[in-house]
Amino acid sequence: MFENERTWARFVENNSTDEFHKKFDSAVDQVQKDFGKKYPMIIGGKEIFSGTEFQVRSPADKNLILGSFPLATKEDTLHAIDTARDSFYKWSLVPYQKRVQIFREVADIFSQNKFSLAAIMSFENGKNRLEAMGDLDESVDFMRFYAEQLEINEGFSKDTKSASPNEKTKSTLKPYGVWGIISPFNFPSAIAIGMTSGALITGNTAILKPSSDAPLSGFKFVESIYHELPPAAVNFVTGAGSIVGKTILDSKLVDGIAFTGSKEVGMTGYSAFVASRPRPFISEMGGKNPAIVSASSDIEKATDGVLRAAFGFSGQKCSACSRVYVQKSIATKFLERLVAKTVALKIGKPWEKDTYIGPVINDAAVKKFQKASDVAKKDGKVLCGGSLVTDGTNKDGNFVMPTIVANLPRDHELIREELFLPFLCIEEFENFDDALALANKSNYGLTAGVFSQDKNEIEKFFEKIEAGVTYANRAASATTGAMVGAQPFVGWKESGISGKGAGGAYYLLQFLREQTQTRCE
Repeated sequence: MFENERTWARFVENNSTDEFHKKFDSAVDQVQKDFGKKYPMIIGGKEIFSGTEFQVRSPADKNLILGSFPLATKEDTLHAIDTARDSFYKWSLVPYQKRVQIFREVADIFSQNKFSLAAIMSFENGKNRLEAMGDLDESVDFMRFYAEQLEINEGFSKDTKSASPNEKTKSTLKPYGVWGIISPFNFPSAIAIGMTSGALITGNTAILKPSSDAPLSGFKFVESIYHELPPAAVNFVTGAGSIVGKTILDSKLVDGIAFTGSKEVGMTGYSAFVASRPRPFISEMGGKNPAIVSASSDIEKATDGVLRAAFGFSGQKCSACSRVYVQKSIATKFLERLVAKTVALKIGKPWEKDTYIGPVINDAAVKKFQKASDVAKKDGKVLCGGSLVTDGTNKDGNFVMPTIVANLPRDHELIREELFLPFLCIEEFENFDDALALANKSNYGLTAGVFSQDKNEIEKFFEKIEAGVTYANRAASATTGAMVGAQPFVGWKESGISGKGAGGAYYLLQFLREQTQTRCE
């Protein structure tokens, strides 16, 4: 029976959090021994190095070179696609029970090495140690949950009603072929592994193109699994999206795409991919996620929930809370508590024990923050933050202050557009229906939260909110932290295309197509 990994929660329940931190500190020391190493692409079952490389540096300290990866050419990418196609029938005919076994074994490997893998991630993309461990837990959960789903559904094949006495009929779901997997920097293990596992475990072959800001976590997955598969069943290709990603999207030999990233890139890719023929394109494309705080709410829970949702991983989550609608009668009290809690957050190196706020991912994110802050100061009121962190300890990293802005004009660009930054906009409302209308006034529809002790308001929220993942009175986080198997992660409107949630019972169906089989006697 599938159980979530829940590493930190288990240490808390066992009153052994000191042991957790000792293990993490030890892993931090250990993983630094590999800094500067050269890593290969993996194509056709072979590790391929290249003379043309790019360096991966830690966003928390850009003097730290974590490793170097090949800059793949168009020819490298086409080779990966060709070999994946050649390997498809061999892998697709492997019995589902064997595929389940392989993924459970790799999940066990990740579980056994979770501290070193999480420590790598803290250096790689700047997640603090609890967030990095949560990412690794989710990776393990995806592999085990999808294995169980395939097993429960007996490989998605079943007998159907016979049309006539001399016929036996069956419905079976079959893999499409070659899938391109394009993954982001913010969950470099969980999202990369979740999408790739969805394709592979259902019998497809895959080419994983990780974010160039955080390719190391994806490499660790492919390195762990490719020996267990037919050569070229999974390929790992690093480099520029304009070359690798475009080549995958342009290829007529790619049968499906799983993508997580911005709406602009997702929609452009989708339009290009389906232009020549219908093909599945699974995408999650961000959000501008609201939280509603009503006058009846518990303000301590509401401020905790909003704080964690807005500023966890420096707001670099597609599920992050970036808009709050607070009822006018409690707005002053709510903001006082929220600002006080925000300015008390520790900013620092993400692998250190007490750090809450780590860096943003790259120079482009820093520039985007500076621009948004300048606009906020001109058009609204910055309640806290709005500047870079320039102290001596953090001067070599991409550190910015968590920022709260009020008094922006309604429909302002900062309220409409996804920033992917620790940047929170506050608006006041008079009545709950107005708050719902404001919350829904967005092209996005990924996550949303409400804080209220009025049951009617909560019911109205769930009835009318236009979002795929919704929460009420969740102090742990108003809009983030969906758990595999419990809270399928799915976007509505311009936040997604398929309407089927990762980590849910319907996710694997997207990588399969139905075939009816009739045998006459």
